[in-house]
Amino acid sequence: MGVLSNLEPQSVFHYFEEITKIPHGSGNVEQISNFLAAFAEERGLFHIQDAWKNVIIVKEATPGYEKEPAVILQGHMDMVAVKKPDCDIDMKTEGLRVAVDGDKIFAEGTSLGGDDGIAVAYALALLDSDSISHPKLEVIITVDEEVGMDGAREIDLSMLTGNRMVNLDSEDEGIFLTSCAGGVRVKCDLKLETQRLEGLTYEVTVGGLLGGHSGGEIDKERGNSNCLFGRLLRRLCEKMPVGLAELKGGLADNAIPRETAGLLVIDTTDSEKFASVLDTVEKEIQSELSSKDPDVFIKATEKESAAMECTTAESTRKAANFLSAVPNGVQAMSADMPGLVETSLNLGILEYAGGELRAEFSVRSSVESAKNALIGKLFALTELAGGSNTVTGDYPGWKFRKDSPLREKMVRLYEEMYGKAPKVEAIHAGLECGILGSKISDLDCVSMGPDMRDIHTTEETLSISSTRRVWEYLVRLLETKES
Repeated sequence: MGVLSNLEPQSVFHYFEEITKIPHGSGNVEQISNFLAAFAEERGLFHIQDAWKNVIIVKEATPGYEKEPAVILQGHMDMVAVKKPDCDIDMKTEGLRVAVDGDKIFAEGTSLGGDDGIAVAYALALLDSDSISHPKLEVIITVDEEVGMDGAREIDLSMLTGNRMVNLDSEDEGIFLTSCAGGVRVKCDLKLETQRLEGLTYEVTVGGLLGGHSGGEIDKERGNSNCLFGRLLRRLCEKMPVGLAELKGGLADNAIPRETAGLLVIDTTDSEKFASVLDTVEKEIQSELSSKDPDVFIKATEKESAAMECTTAESTRKAANFLSAVPNGVQAMSADMPGLVETSLNLGILEYAGGELRAEFSVRSSVESAKNALIGKLFALTELAGGSNTVTGDYPGWKFRKDSPLREKMVRLYEEMYGKAPKVEAIHAGLECGILGSKISDLDCVSMGPDMRDIHTTEETLSISSTRRVWEYLVRLLETKES
């Protein structure tokens, strides 16, 4: 018996739990892709598994629905795989430890992967059913959405017949998304001079932050551990020479980093000043973030001192100045849609080793020129610091469609079922709809999904009751004929 076996709808939660048993972090999708292909093979369903491991599965219309427009169901198979520091799970080779708390499903010590495992579970439950009436179903499950939408970028959709798509990659029940921001990853590299130093050695950690999704939760203005560490480092450099031996913060460019740790070397005469700066900066950020990140902390642990290769004091200062100068967070709000972030960026990954500092940003904007201007700003700052830049994973935004028969049908059906209108909104986070829309002629698309909270973090949860309601709605949507 599975942990979720007693939950309704049983078929959905069965497949969701099966998915959680398979390691499927971004870049590690071969096993789950093979699982999906085997699922289709076992049921005699037409399917394609491409070289990138994207999977397309087609199920023909049930009797009486042959003349109805085909419906595309779409989600992604990869997840943001993060875990707590004390968690012993190897997320590259092991499944998750799923648990239930009231109405919430979570994973012990790790992210849950409800984004977007629940989309895959919905699709599999529909494809496996013999009792649900539906038009032709064309299911698209992409890879590596979380690291640049590479799967959507590479997939060939020329064999599809439908142009109405329900994307199942949203996290708020009752909200239908109809457009989203475009985005890109920007990597900034700085070469730093090094020297062999011996002195007091400390492992310094900035942590205790809530983190979150760099699109959907960037407007909450939570602390970014990478930026805070840069701030701390600059304050230290103002008071004393500092050598940087190691630095690591964040796990993905699209996740707001929760913890950053660095190995610092200082002169033996500067220990009191060092402790004073840490105490002062900690109190400052705790005061600033008291409502947004109440558990933020700075911790220093003295390590056994030994001569080691570190950045020179001048290079440490250059790195600190760069990290203090780069923009982060919300850059502009939409003038057309109140409350919607227009342009933002997130310093998601920060690393130093072997004389090279690497900073990776997720840049988003619903305005292409604003996105390009922000990329230009990062380029300028990096070049001023003597570094270089790389741009990858550029994807377009998804434009609002004024004439949408699918949206009209979905809104009307929602009102019939629940006695109230759903919200129709845009989102700052990236969705694959823009890329897929460039491959499917005249695509009519709406994104929806059940309630999830704290996605991309170890506190991620999926609502059981919301999952059931969205399933009931999805089934009703497919069963409702156009005429």
